[in-house]
Amino acid sequence: MISVKADPRIAKLHTEVLEELTGNILPYWMNKMTDEVDGGFYGRRDGNDELVARSDKGIILNTRILWTFSHAYRVLSNHPERNKHLAAATRAFQYIVENFIDSENGGLYWMVNYQGKPVYTKKQIYAQAFGIYAFTEYHRATGEKKALDLAIELYKLIEQHSYDRTRGGYLEAFDRDWAVLEDLRLSEKDANERKTMNTHLHVLEAYTNLYACWKNTQLGNQLEKLIRIFLDKMINKHDHLDLFFDDDWNVKSGTISFGHDIEASWLLQEAAEILGDEELIRETKAVALKLVRSVEREGLNAHGALINEIHGDGSRDTDIHWWPQAEALVGFVNAWQINGNEQDLARALTLWEFIKQHVVDVKGEWHWRLNDANVVVRTEDKAGPWKCPYHNGRACIEVFKRLEGKVL
Repeated sequence: MISVKADPRIAKLHTEVLEELTGNILPYWMNKMTDEVDGGFYGRRDGNDELVARSDKGIILNTRILWTFSHAYRVLSNHPERNKHLAAATRAFQYIVENFIDSENGGLYWMVNYQGKPVYTKKQIYAQAFGIYAFTEYHRATGEKKALDLAIELYKLIEQHSYDRTRGGYLEAFDRDWAVLEDLRLSEKDANERKTMNTHLHVLEAYTNLYACWKNTQLGNQLEKLIRIFLDKMINKHDHLDLFFDDDWNVKSGTISFGHDIEASWLLQEAAEILGDEELIRETKAVALKLVRSVEREGLNAHGALINEIHGDGSRDTDIHWWPQAEALVGFVNAWQINGNEQDLARALTLWEFIKQHVVDVKGEWHWRLNDANVVVRTEDKAGPWKCPYHNGRACIEVFKRLEGKVL
């Protein structure tokens, strides 16, 4: 493996991802999104970076803020702004505990209003998973026992209500009382199906982080089953992830999501490594390379950036969204670490240069989307229920620590 010091390209990437994280991404959320009037963080800033007053506040936004600042605090142990990162994480933790937890039925609400009152009380399993992911990271960063207890409680609720004991996997969504909903969708863009790849992917990362600090046997078994679901049911013969399924795992969509393909490539490997199963680690590494190759073959544009999707009818969405670029950066670095292939490193370096030039907003954070001419599209949020510091923040931290040679 090439060391950081031996290769100036790698040293440059190592330095720049840290600078981007601590000098651009994290300050944006601390300085522009902290709600000093009604508590927590604002619900939304539009594509022109204007605050949308009194916007509802989503659980995904808040748990992703909690995870990102907790992880930054844990990993960047010598950074001068570290105490500010901890303060932001603690602010997010306290706000979630005080406003999003259903004290009567358990679980996390989907949305509260700007004053913290529940306005959408459904229990989306995707959201419960992000609660686990965030609470466990806050626990790992601070030792806060309440955070771990809350994560374990959410894990038990998912297993009680969502786990399909007959066919395996997890059902999508429930109402406040944990009755299955007819409309299961995360958003209007999604198919209304009982099981989705996306929810399973984030249950996987949540259970991985929980197992890192709670070596429970049942949890370990469920995490291994999740990995096997991806390997046996979700990754198709073309080395892409199928996205939507019915109860019996019949595929219900032909869309290819390149960002999810490459995100899964390294998250599956990470899950296997947390379990410590050497055979599973070897298998997930091989699958990671296959997923990266399919993305490389079909998903990159002439600039080395990742296009969004290919739909089931063959039409292509060639816009450049922020989060697939972040996940691809990690995915290519991970592939390079697996096989030492210079081409994978070159892909990561080329993509990083594209991100810096076109995706990063020098005024703070990253733009949501570019069209295929690399022009910023401002119809989506700069910050909001789905636009959070998690993908890009995580990518910067992940690449930084991988190039440090640390295992954290």
